[in-house]
Amino acid sequence: LKVILLNDNVTPMEFVVEILQKIFKHDLETSQKIMLTVHTEGSAIAGVYSYEIAEQKGIEVTLLARNHGFPLNIKVESE
Repeated sequence: LKVILLNDNVTPMEFVVEILQKIFKHDLETSQKIMLTVHTEGSAIAGVYSYEIAEQKGIEVTLLARNHGFPLNIKVESE
């Protein structure tokens, strides 16, 4: 399943990069590229995982974003 980050006009770019590094284990350069794709195209794939892992990462992202007061949303969809 693809875990896709969706753009919003509130969540800081730095926070998105941090999530991509912490939760999706991307390096800084890859995280910045994905974040820029989310920013310019409206969404980007953060990673592709099995059902259980995709769901868990979705929950982690949503909780972390809400705890920081950001509306960052993700969607999980099959390839």
